[in-house]
Amino acid sequence: MVDRISKEDGVLPDFPFLSDPGHHVIDRYGLFNKDDPRGREITHPATFVIDRSGIVRWRFVEVDYKVRPSNEEILRALATLRSGL
Repeated sequence: MVDRISKEDGVLPDFPFLSDPGHHVIDRYGLFNKDDPRGREITHPATFVIDRSGIVRWRFVEVDYKVRPSNEEILRALATLRSGL
């Protein structure tokens, strides 16, 4: 993913990516999609805003992989986190 973003954007992302091959985080947050109609091992799409203490302050979880939060929704969540609300 980092390579693809770097190639497309011309710069390295300035945020960490999570690799979870053992499903530890996926299972902790209940994101594993056991009902995938094709029988694939896949997670529900999810976006989390987590503060520096590791507390989830905002989340977006959806069953339909085509539905994602908008950039504006994520930026609002980040702004709220920054303002301490």
